[in-house]
Amino acid sequence: MEEGSGVLESSRSCKQLIQAEGTHEEFEGNNNAVLHLVEMLLRLFPILLSVTALIIMLKNSEENEYGSVSYTDLSAFRYLVHVNGICAGYSLFSVVFAALPRLSSMPTNWTLFLLDQVLTYLTLAAGAASMEVLYLVEKGNTSTTWSSACRAFGPFCHKVTASIAVTFVVVICYVLLSLISSYKLFTKYDAPDVSNTSKGVHIVAFHG
Repeated sequence: MEEGSGVLESSRSCKQLIQAEGTHEEFEGNNNAVLHLVEMLLRLFPILLSVTALIIMLKNSEENEYGSVSYTDLSAFRYLVHVNGICAGYSLFSVVFAALPRLSSMPTNWTLFLLDQVLTYLTLAAGAASMEVLYLVEKGNTSTTWSSACRAFGPFCHKVTASIAVTFVVVICYVLLSLISSYKLFTKYDAPDVSNTSKGVHIVAFHG
């Protein structure tokens, strides 16, 4: 009887262990599905946002009795246009790779991780540079007797502000994408094994 009860208890514990493992795998599967959905949305949003910021700035020019002004007059605004174009193109490119599971591999994940970092810093630099120029255009600079241009070209400044604001939303998207891509990379793939290569390394001691 004792042996039979012991077998029964062990079988029950095995069943509970199998159920716990199944529940854990199901939980991980649900988490991966949610993470994949969030990643896809964060890669799709910058396409629309970057194109919006790009169009706003491309159409931003004004002419009145005080003169004329265009985004091409300032290099920071031209840089913002170029970066938004690059960002829209890369976002479309990355969506294709992220949407197809069969393309997922360690080189692909490393590439997306590195490019996500690059795009994050590019858009941040473009937004920061444009904001600095916009501040000077709005406030002027008394030390250089540069008066505020936004008093004469208000609509122009409003469009620049809108384009910069949209660009910083893109920055937020790419900061989140950088976190997701780094999480996927460093949790899915192990660190490279350097134990074999370290055997061939010889330390040479130099004595004086």
